[in-house]
Amino acid sequence: MEQSPVTHSNRTEGESTADLLRRLLDDAATLIHKELALVKTEVSEALSEAKVAAISMATGGAVLFAGILVLLAAAVLGLAHVVADWMAALIVGGIVAIIGFVMIQGGKKKLEPSAFKPDRTQNALRKDKEMMQRRMP
Repeated sequence: MEQSPVTHSNRTEGESTADLLRRLLDDAATLIHKELALVKTEVSEALSEAKVAAISMATGGAVLFAGILVLLAAAVLGLAHVVADWMAALIVGGIVAIIGFVMIQGGKKKLEPSAFKPDRTQNALRKDKEMMQRRMP
């Protein structure tokens, strides 16, 4: 039993369209999967940086506290003896306090909201959108 050429042609066209649609869906699924993996990576990196920042701030707080203790000891020595020994403790305490303050400021900067923005994902999504718009008539 022979089929007419028109029927055969329509079936081939239909299969080709189905194949293209299937490939498009597969590509879209792959793209979404890759974008989600990129978001996951960026969030993980941001959380790691937040952890380092929190540790830095905690360490800076401990160093600042030690500096305050040394400054207090310097004040006690200065008042108790009114001699040059307190000057050394005052200088050391001041330097330790400054170092602790700088460490806390560095940690705070790493915790700013802009540090958690997934820039690479946004750029990739923008490029994907532009590419799809160019391909669509």
